[in-house]
Parts: sequence; structure tokens; C-alpha cells
Amino acid sequence: MGQGTAMGSARFKDVVTSVAMLREVVPEPDDLVKEKVISIVDETAARFIAASPFLLIATTDAGGTLDVSPKGDPAGFVKVLDEKTIAIPDRLGNGRLDTLRNILANPIVGLIFLIPGAGHTLRVSGHATVVRDMALREELAFKGKMPEHAIVVDVERVLSHCTKCMVRSGLWKQEKWPDTSDVPTLADILVAHAKLEAAAKVGLQKLIDTDISERLY
Repeated sequence: MGQGTAMGSARFKDVVTSVAMLREVVPEPDDLVKEKVISIVDETAARFIAASPFLLIATTDAGGTLDVSPKGDPAGFVKVLDEKTIAIPDRLGNGRLDTLRNILANPIVGLIFLIPGAGHTLRVSGHATVVRDMALREELAFKGKMPEHAIVVDVERVLSHCTKCMVRSGLWKQEKWPDTSDVPTLADILVAHAKLEAAAKVGLQKLIDTDISERLY
């Protein structure tokens, strides 16, 4: 990983190599920003999580390769078990189990919770465990179907993130959304990355559509 980083930065001349260099251009934040980090899921954080239908979870494998995976369900799908513990259902996916395998190798995780229309986000980090306790899986069931696994996070850091990135991106403003007519479909990407024949795209798209309609839970 270190070698790759060095190779990637070799083309540039003004490379930042220390926090001191960062602070030469970006001053220290004010006390409010420094002190906004808490170590529990308090009542305000719990309300945000309860309203969130979508999160991103970052995990790392034993070799340091980072992965970020989206998780989504109707709002309230993440359960706050107590002020130090949250549980995330692991719904049906493609079977790669990247997130779960990474947690087994390195339990440190980072989460970002989003709520459509809300400009701020909530960041949570801690250590995760993959569990199969029946009582918890029953609590996380949706439409009568339990997840096979749950990701239980022992919370260590909770903080809010400001709205500037949402304002700049226009994420929740439809009039600012980019034209997606030329964006490759999932089938396009699979054909390209798996080096398949172009004719395979039609069959892949049918599989994707069937998967979405029949295997959400």
C-alpha cells in the first residue's frame, strides 16, 4: 500500500507530508468544532439514526485495503441497542461478503448516516462484530425475513458533519442533478470489468432486474 501511494504521488512536486504543512494553510478549528465529538449515541444521534434510510460503512482487510459499502432500507433499519451499541442488518447481496470478511480481519469500522433532504450527516466509528443471535436477527427482520447476519458496532466516536458538501454537490436538489443518460449501467460495468463479451450485457441486465425484484430480502 505504501509503495502504491509513493508511485501515485511521484508525478507531483508539492506534496504534503505532515500535519504542520496542512496547518500552514488551514488554521486550527474553533473550540465548537473540536469539542463536537462524543463517545456515545445520545438522544439526538439516536433520532438521526432512526430517520436514516441509508449509510456507508468503511472497513479494511488485514492487508490495509479499504472498502466502503452502502447499506439501505426503510428508515429505522439500524437499531440503537443502547448508548454504546448499534446493530445493522446485513441484507441479501451478491455473496462477496466484503464487509463481513473485512470485519473478521479488522474490526475497526466507520459509518456515515444520510437522510434525504438533510444537509448534515452523522459519523459513527468503533469496533464491529458479526453476530447471528436469533433474537437480534428477529428484531432486524423486514417483511417477515430475517438477515442471516447482523453487524454490531461498539460505538467509540460520534460526530455531526457540516452541510457544505451537500450544498456544493446539490445532492438533494433535483435541478442540480447531472445528466445520467451517458452513465454506464451496472451491466455495462460488469461486462467491462469482468472482460465479458458485449453480447452478455442483455442477459446480465435481466439477471440484475430479477435480483432486484425477487431478492431484496
